Amino acid sequence: MDRRSFLAGAAAAGAVLLVGAPSARAATTQDWMAGHGDPTPLQKLTIPGTHDSGARFGGPWSECQNTTIAQQLASGIRFLDVRCRVTGGSFAIHHGVSYQNMMFGDVLIACRDFLAAHPSETVLMRVKQEYSSESDATFGAVFTDYLDNRGWRSLFRIGDTLPSLGEARGKVVLIADNGGLPGLKWWDGGAIALQDDWNALPNAKYPKVEAHYRTAVEQPGKLYINFVSTSASLPPRWNSDNLNPRVHGFLDGTANTWKGLGITVLDYPNTRSGLVESLIRHN
Repeated sequence: MDRRSFLAGAAAAGAVLLVGAPSARAATTQDWMAGHGDPTPLQKLTIPGTHDSGARFGGPWSECQNTTIAQQLASGIRFLDVRCRVTGGSFAIHHGVSYQNMMFGDVLIACRDFLAAHPSETVLMRVKQEYSSESDATFGAVFTDYLDNRGWRSLFRIGDTLPSLGEARGKVVLIADNGGLPGLKWWDGGAIALQDDWNALPNAKYPKVEAHYRTAVEQPGKLYINFVSTSASLPPRWNSDNLNPRVHGFLDGTANTWKGLGITVLDYPNTRSGLVESLIRHN
């Protein structure tokens, strides 16, 4: 990580903000969910997230992040997009062909350690098969092995519907993007509203991001998931340098008073100073 990125990440991790209006309280990006009551539905929150959360290696077309999972969580990120390749009875983290020097267990350790230190928080996790053509049954069996034979079941909150924040605190909420997995399904249109045009050019992508925010505010009830990331024509970092400032400007401008924007899924969020904090303020 270069010096500027490190300093931006450190500033984000230590940032103090106000959340939970009207009964606002001081919180850091590490425990911002503490400002919201237990009955709060997760779909009413504005949640910063990362796209291909483990993708830090493999060259400019594969890399989507330059901070670790632990650093992302400390900076305020609460949605992780985790891509798993079945190999040797385990899950290796991949972005396409590129192995990310990390196994699924490493992701779970980072989540466990963060949530143990910050029990007011929850992490929503999409789990998807990547660079692997194993059957759903095989993929699900490996996941179950992590839960039951490797001791990870207690970390997860698994259900067909979204829990309240109180029910989710200290847990990873599974969003299953594979037919072999339990939990809320990624493709459940009754519960999730998704915008993920991953191959749109930035000038075509940005209006879709803004429109999804508007719909989230005007038609609340579902979990809105809004991908800012795109890999059209240019590598993810180049496109994020185009799109992240525009989203930040919209959040601090036109949408300044809007609440309940759902999950915003970003590449390189830490390279735009204040973006994650701006999202958190929309709670």
